[in-house]
Amino acid sequence: MRAFSYDRPDNVDAALRGVAGQPGTTTEAAVKFVAGGTNLLDLMKADVMRPERLVDISRLGLDRIEEIGDSGGDGGLRLGALARNADTAYDERVQTRYPMLSKAILAGASAQLRNMATNGGNLLQRTRCYYFYDTGTPCNKREPGTGCGALTGVNRIHAILGASDHCIAVHPSDMCVALAALEAVVRVSGPKGERIIPFADFHRLPGDTPHIDSTLAADELITAIDLPAEGFAKHSTYLKVRDRASYAFALVSVAAALEMDGQTIRTARLALGGVAHKPWRDPAAEAELAGKPASLETFAEAARVLLHDAKGQSHNAFKIGLAERAIVRALAEAAGVEHP
Repeated sequence: MRAFSYDRPDNVDAALRGVAGQPGTTTEAAVKFVAGGTNLLDLMKADVMRPERLVDISRLGLDRIEEIGDSGGDGGLRLGALARNADTAYDERVQTRYPMLSKAILAGASAQLRNMATNGGNLLQRTRCYYFYDTGTPCNKREPGTGCGALTGVNRIHAILGASDHCIAVHPSDMCVALAALEAVVRVSGPKGERIIPFADFHRLPGDTPHIDSTLAADELITAIDLPAEGFAKHSTYLKVRDRASYAFALVSVAAALEMDGQTIRTARLALGGVAHKPWRDPAAEAELAGKPASLETFAEAARVLLHDAKGQSHNAFKIGLAERAIVRALAEAAGVEHP
């Protein structure tokens, strides 16, 4: 690990002053915020990321989980950016009102990592593409303009949707897939004050700038994640398909949330993980479910719509069929429909 300087401010304004004037994006910045450090420190040890200074934000008091609006639970829930993943997953309000989110968080990493990792850090974790971590290979995400080693290399875990000729990496988060389905919003603070980013707009597709992961500026700080009042508590699930039963990233994951009227689907939310540069949603697939009976045939048609533009690489074409089956199974679980 390379040498770096270290600051530990005690309030948000001081933390923002510590990164003031940073050009570009969070991924390019010479000064980085550190909270749990479960991803950043690994990247620094591997010489993938080389910040000159770390600003420790662990004492900023952004670790609360609070009601939004009506304290009786009719409003949403605000997740502090520095609340630990474990504390969020086991919070009674999250488990009761947003069980899909709790299940998604508990499907990620290990108990030890969830005890350290923060909600804000989860949003900003970087891809686990082999070539991104291997500094001896080309990677446009790590070093723009060098090429994408995964395109002609081992790409079993890589993207089948939203990829480009510059990058086929996938976003690794489980939590973010559920947040996408819930249509959460991200609250950030910066030199121009506070702004709110709809979750669908927070992460980016690679295009020709795959080194830019999100729309967060280098001089901005995530302060909270707001959950809407509707948590789909009765009809939702998170399904993760992976190589091992624990401590493995998703080959395909599905966050499925339904509003039901008897056996008819009124509205649907569907997000995929492990398949793209960001949690993947398609309004057309969700519209395909609305007003339809909750049946395996309905779910299969929605899966076909969602995966219409899927493109496999030399080693990961199997993920298309795997994703189709996972979508059907997740929707069946959410709707309470028997599935073989």
